[in-house]
Amino acid sequence: MGSFFRSEEMTLCQLFLQSEAAYACVSELGELGLVQFRDLNPDVNAFQRKFVNEVRRCDEMERKLRYLEKEIKKDGIPMLDTGENPEAPQPREMIDLEATFEKLENELREVNQNAEALKRNFLELTELKHILRKTQVFFDEAEHGGVVSQMADPSREEEQVTLLGEEGLRAGGQALKLGFVAGVILRERIPAFERMLWRACRGNVFLRQAEIESALEDPSTSDQVFKSVFIIFFQGDQLKTRVKKICEGFRATLYPCPEAPADRREMAMGVMTRIEDLNTVLGQTQDHRHRVLVAAAKNIKNWFIKVRKIKAIYHTLNLFNLDVTQKCLIAECWVPVLDIEGIQLALRRGTERSGSSVPPILNRMETFEDPPTYNRTNKFTKGFQALIDAYGIASYREMNPAPYTIITFPFLFAVMFGDTGHGAIMFLFAAWMIFKEKPLAAQKSDNEIWNIFFGGRYIIFLMGMFSMYTGLIYNDVFSKSLNIFGSYWKVNHTWADIHSMQWIMLDPNSTAFAETPYPIGVDPVWQLAQNKIIFLNSYKMKISIIFGVVHMLFGVLVGLWNHMYFKRRMNIICEFIPQVIFLVFLFMYMSLLMFIKWVKYGPTNVEELGPFCAPSVLITFINMVLFKNGDPPAVCKTEYMYAGQGGFQKFLLVIALLCIPWMLLAKPLMMMQERKRHHYQLSNHGTENGDVEGGVGALQQNQGPQPKEEEEEEMSEIFIHQGIHTIEYVLGSVSHTASYLRLWALSLAHAQLSEVLWSMVMRNGLAQENWYGGIMLWAVFAMWAVLTVGILVLMEGLSAFLHTLRLHWVEFQSKFYSGLGYGFTPFSFEIILETAQNTVEVD
Repeated sequence: MGSFFRSEEMTLCQLFLQSEAAYACVSELGELGLVQFRDLNPDVNAFQRKFVNEVRRCDEMERKLRYLEKEIKKDGIPMLDTGENPEAPQPREMIDLEATFEKLENELREVNQNAEALKRNFLELTELKHILRKTQVFFDEAEHGGVVSQMADPSREEEQVTLLGEEGLRAGGQALKLGFVAGVILRERIPAFERMLWRACRGNVFLRQAEIESALEDPSTSDQVFKSVFIIFFQGDQLKTRVKKICEGFRATLYPCPEAPADRREMAMGVMTRIEDLNTVLGQTQDHRHRVLVAAAKNIKNWFIKVRKIKAIYHTLNLFNLDVTQKCLIAECWVPVLDIEGIQLALRRGTERSGSSVPPILNRMETFEDPPTYNRTNKFTKGFQALIDAYGIASYREMNPAPYTIITFPFLFAVMFGDTGHGAIMFLFAAWMIFKEKPLAAQKSDNEIWNIFFGGRYIIFLMGMFSMYTGLIYNDVFSKSLNIFGSYWKVNHTWADIHSMQWIMLDPNSTAFAETPYPIGVDPVWQLAQNKIIFLNSYKMKISIIFGVVHMLFGVLVGLWNHMYFKRRMNIICEFIPQVIFLVFLFMYMSLLMFIKWVKYGPTNVEELGPFCAPSVLITFINMVLFKNGDPPAVCKTEYMYAGQGGFQKFLLVIALLCIPWMLLAKPLMMMQERKRHHYQLSNHGTENGDVEGGVGALQQNQGPQPKEEEEEEMSEIFIHQGIHTIEYVLGSVSHTASYLRLWALSLAHAQLSEVLWSMVMRNGLAQENWYGGIMLWAVFAMWAVLTVGILVLMEGLSAFLHTLRLHWVEFQSKFYSGLGYGFTPFSFEIILETAQNTVEVD
């Protein structure tokens, strides 16, 4: 847990592995997940690395598995997920896996091709069956002269007889020998098909069509399509050629249709027999395909894990270097110092698995590079660490704000979201997610909003719990109050007085309240007072400033631990001490005045110490900064809260103002003095000693000796940087203190919005009586509950969350947190498999 306060101590190691043991050792390190490898071949193309062929083989196996997975999902077969985590197979097992996947893919493709061919034959026979049935009516009409009579009677178009052209009219009642073609076409293409026949054939053709009632399956796409049967009568070979070209253009399928009724009946019987045979063969084909996919579905999850582990291992091996003998692989990696022993044990296990007799060698290296930042987390602290990392990864061994955020984040959120009822909704929702943690995590939803809620379930849990507490302090439950201990106020008005007065305000005088304070929170009688908002505004505004000053001061103190750990004595003297003095002498003193005012001025005191004479803390602070005296009323005698306040305030202000040049100039001047002393020592030593000391200085400054002009330029940059830092802190102390007023503003807005929602919605349901009042209450409560959850819990909760996040990122962390590091990304099978799974779900 200590590494959660400050990141783990890391070290750079060099690893020597025998070629035959490298695969097994890297596999063990992947299971351990505590080693971050560096790329020792940054200039080598990815296609020119040693294990590129193995990576390609893994890609091909993964492609085949994805094909199998797609076919399994298409048939709706559940894929067995036992939760097992099989080890990475040995390299020799890759051949067996490749052979298995190749066999399955070929078998499945062959089955699919056969099934598609059978479905295409089935579709053709089904269409031919419908043609033979539907066109029988058309031929019967043609034999009785129906077609010719219809040619002479264009009014019968509504009977699905399309009369195309006037030349057909000239035929009158003559007996014509007409040719015909029959086929099927997609139903939606019929209108355009008719128009094209009309225009291209000049109306010298007859089209009759009938819809096929049942949908047909497209063998290529497996989609259900609706088609229509058509028959076209025409005269002459020229029209026949033209009609066939139009049918081809509209992708209509033509089928041979005998003219003689006996031939049609015989063909129909043959078609029905062939359809029955095809149904039997199709069923057997589908059964075989189903058996193949069911067998594959039992192992496909484990196969994916194995292939991805193999691929990850070879990707990692491509980061290594080969020594001159080609028998040893050399790697460099970042590892946590506390886990070196566990890493060595994993390497030994890998060597034993491979059967190698040469043990691996792990050597620690000295380096001036900044190590990665690694903070150990668990399922509870992971969400809070993610909030910090979203702002910036901590610099190496820098103080981690996450442990303090676990308390301060939900508390400051609750100050803005203080309502026991709304907090209880949030608390119960988070508690349900925590209680159902394992089954919900196993579902692996691809809904991004749900994943955000589930990932931050412990944050929501604490925010709801703290909101219930602050709601109890505010005595606010869905904009109403809890009367647990009874009111400590005394009502001295009669019933007639109350009815005659339009406004009644609570007046805290000695005859209206008991001197005993309320046990916890706010007295519920304030719920009935017209001056409730005035009283709560003053209270919430003051506690917001107090919380803000304490929060910022704590941030400055955390910065002291950073300076002490990194041995920055100059920063302690030139930055930390003046920063604390400036913050305490001005803003902490202002907070102290609030406590003095609360304690000293009360309704039972004499007039000069009563509420009327209580000075405004804000006006007092402004007068203090402007060196100005106030003008109190005559009965109050003095503007100060205690004796000697005026002189003491001037002393505090002068010391605080002196801290500004202290922060601005002390550090650059001390650095200049140190550099002069350093150059003096170099000039008084021999050449050899001077070179040695110069080398040490260069290492300390991470740069070689520089000419005087460059050093002067660097000092100017230091002055500019220190000036920016000083201005930022001084102005930030003012603006950040004012920024904490958002605690008061959002709390006020949340309380008022809750009260408005109750008075405008819920009160209407409670105002009705009799049986219809219950029905109206049910409807109104449903509306009120939806608005409460949607607006007051979700929207207001998100708003308070974002404001709390800003208070931590800007007002708190800016006092000590640089966040210029980079995260520790170990080679871990768990992370790789989780990332691959999430990528597949998004796709």
